[in-house]
Amino acid sequence: MTTRRIPTWHDFAPLMQFKKPELDAKKRRLDAALTIEDLRRIAKRRTPKAAFDYTEGAAEGEISLARARQAFSDIEFHPSILRDVSRVDTSVEVLGGRSALPFGIAPTGFTRMMQTEGERAGAAAAGAAGIPFSLSTMGTTSIEDVKATNPHGRNWFQLYMWKDRDRSMALVDRAAKAGFDTLLVTVDVPVAGARLRDKRNGFSIPPQLTPATVINALPRPAWWIDFLTTEALSFATLDRWSGTVAELLDTMFDPTVNFDDLAWIKQQWPGKLVVKGVQNLADAKRLADMGVDGIVLSNHGGRQLDRAPIPFHLLPKVVAEVGKDTEVHIDTGIMNGADIVASLALGARFTLIGRAYLYGLMSGGREGVDRTIAILQGEIERTMRLLGVTTVAELEPGHVTQLARLVPLSAAGTHAAAR
Repeated sequence: MTTRRIPTWHDFAPLMQFKKPELDAKKRRLDAALTIEDLRRIAKRRTPKAAFDYTEGAAEGEISLARARQAFSDIEFHPSILRDVSRVDTSVEVLGGRSALPFGIAPTGFTRMMQTEGERAGAAAAGAAGIPFSLSTMGTTSIEDVKATNPHGRNWFQLYMWKDRDRSMALVDRAAKAGFDTLLVTVDVPVAGARLRDKRNGFSIPPQLTPATVINALPRPAWWIDFLTTEALSFATLDRWSGTVAELLDTMFDPTVNFDDLAWIKQQWPGKLVVKGVQNLADAKRLADMGVDGIVLSNHGGRQLDRAPIPFHLLPKVVAEVGKDTEVHIDTGIMNGADIVASLALGARFTLIGRAYLYGLMSGGREGVDRTIAILQGEIERTMRLLGVTTVAELEPGHVTQLARLVPLSAAGTHAAAR
C-alpha cells in the first residue's frame, strides 16, 4: 500500500529552478533558434517583404528550389553502432587549405539590403569559425573591406563574366592583389532568371519606395533605422545603378561566354579556380579535362532555370566520373547539417550555404551568422556521431540511400546536353 504525505517546500524547490531572464533581446531570440528554419521565421518577421523575398525566392514557380530541398529530405541514413564517437573531427582539406567545417559561405548579392552589416558580418563570422567566405561580384562590400574584416581567413571571390571584359578582369586583379585564394566563376547566368517575386515587389537598387513598401517596413523599425542611418546601399564592385535588378543583370551578363573565355580566365588567375553552376555530367567531364581545380554542382539556388536538375541527385554520378581529379562541391537546398553530411557521404568535398547564412544575417547581424554556423556545426557533429563516424573521411556512400520520388520516364533528356 502506498503511503501518502504532505509535500514540503524542500520537495518543490529542486523542481522549480527558474531560468534566468535574458535581457538582451537579440541574444534571446537567437538562443531560441534551434534550426535554420527557426532563423528563417525570425528573419521574415524582422525584414521587409521585398528584401526577404529576394533572399527566399527563386525563379518562376520555384520548383527547382523545392525539389532540391525535397531531395535532401528523401534520404535514408544507415548508422553503425558501438563505435567510440566521443570525439568528432569535422575539418576538411579544400582547394589546398583547411576548413574547420565542411561548408563555407556562398557568394550572395545585395547582401546589405537584407541587413546592413552585410558581407562584413559574414566574413567576420567565417573567419572566426575557420571556414571560407565568398564575396559576390554583386556584393555590397568591397574586396578590400572584406579582406580587412577577415585578414587571416580564407576569402574567395565569385566572378560573373560581363560584356565588358576589362571591368571583369579588373575585379579579378583586385581580388588577387587582396590575397583572395580562390576564384569562383559562375557560369549559369547567360541571362537573368525570371524571379517573379522581385518583379512583383518592384525590387531595385536603390530601392524604389512606394506607399506599400513603407507600410510593410514600418512594423520593422530596426531594419528601417539601420537602413536610413548607415552608408547608402550600393555595389562595391560597380558604379551606382538606378533600375530594377533584372535590368541590371541583363545589362551586365554576357550570353556569349563560352569555354574559351573560361580558359582565358584560368590563365589570368594565379590561385585556385572553381566553376560554379555545373548541371550535367558532360560539362563536368569537360571542365575536369580543362584542369579546373573544382566544380560546384548548383542550379543557382533555383534562381535561374526552373525545373533544372537537382544537384544532390547529380552528385554520385559526377563524383564517380571526375571526383579523383577534380574537387566536387555542391550547393542549393541545404538547410540542415544532415544535408551536408549526406553530401559528403556521397562524395562531395565541400558544400556552400547561401540562404541559411542570410537567414542568420537578417535575424541578428554578425551574431545571427554565428548562430547559423553553430546550428549547422551541431547538426553535423550529432549526425556523424549517430552514424558512428568520427571524421569526414569515414563517411562513404553506404551511409546514405537516395530515395526515389522523381523517376525519369526515359533517358532521352540525360544525353541532350552532351550533343
